[in-house]
Amino acid sequence: MAANAKFAADPRRRALIGKIKVAVKELGYDDDTYRGALHLVTGHMSAANCSDGELTRMVEHLRTKGFRPKPKKAGVRPAADHAPARKARALWISLYHLGAIDNPKEQALEAFACRQLKVEAFQWADQGRCYKLIEALKAMAERHGWVQGDMLPTLAAPGRLRLLKRRLCDAILVKLKENGAAGADWNVERAAFSLCGIDHGLHVIEWSVEQLDECARSLGQKLRGAKSC
Repeated sequence: MAANAKFAADPRRRALIGKIKVAVKELGYDDDTYRGALHLVTGHMSAANCSDGELTRMVEHLRTKGFRPKPKKAGVRPAADHAPARKARALWISLYHLGAIDNPKEQALEAFACRQLKVEAFQWADQGRCYKLIEALKAMAERHGWVQGDMLPTLAAPGRLRLLKRRLCDAILVKLKENGAAGADWNVERAAFSLCGIDHGLHVIEWSVEQLDECARSLGQKLRGAKSC
């Protein structure tokens, strides 16, 4: 408790935690993905227990995953930060990897959410009605081959999340095959290695959520490149 109180009074520490929160939001990490990455880098499950050096390492780790800090702009409305918004944001970025949408940025999600929920700002939406937005995003995913339902009832939440991530990678691979960018007999592991240089040395069912996110992000880049040719 004393250590945490000391940390909380440190402006530099607050700035590091702020950067991590921004990075997690920009990269579309859900809570499980974030905490898995944090534990991998620092050995802790919460930023509150990390030293300044560990927080700095986490920021650098997130940079390697594509995070680029941006200067704040005056007059820009802050992004919605409630639980349904975080879920919608993770879906939105995954749909970008899948090629279902063209713009992964927060402004595009904000505009889509406002149209679906008929509000002026996503942040102000009644959270009890946000299921309509989530269902619309899931329906979009289904139309593009990313199966959302039919989850095994015995799976706990982390297992369901990993299954969804694997299905996302599978759906992107199907599109890569349709575009001729992947071999017809390739599986996800082969595509990840041959197209992106990703080799985790494990079968895809053993990959972590973060590893599956990396695969989806990298295969999504290849898909966009194939579509632009």
